[in-house]
Amino acid sequence: MSAVACQKILLVEDHHDTARAMARLLHLSGYKVQTANTCADALQCCDEEEFDLLISDVGLPDGSGYDLMRQMLERACTTKGIAVSGYGSEKDVEDSLRAGFALHLVKPVEFEVLCDAIRRIISQE
Repeated sequence: MSAVACQKILLVEDHHDTARAMARLLHLSGYKVQTANTCADALQCCDEEEFDLLISDVGLPDGSGYDLMRQMLERACTTKGIAVSGYGSEKDVEDSLRAGFALHLVKPVEFEVLCDAIRRIISQE
């Protein structure tokens, strides 16, 4: 399974082992991956580089993935996003979409499901 044109992904996850494992799997699948552990770090990454996709945990130490997506949109960032959360109620999904995410996935996310979601969102561009 390889990525199309080596898409650049910003992965925001505060659990270091999870971030490292996901980044490695995405890299092995052909994606260029930058990781951040907080909203502030993610926004700094976006100031320094453009990304094709944001994959963000909803619960972050300095805010939420919703806050991050809203701030990116306020900065006129057109990066599409996938929210990842341990919660998957209808309200949780609606909150993600309202914040600007294209998709909401519930943890634990199977890697094949994540890759399929990435391909679908990137192909919409």
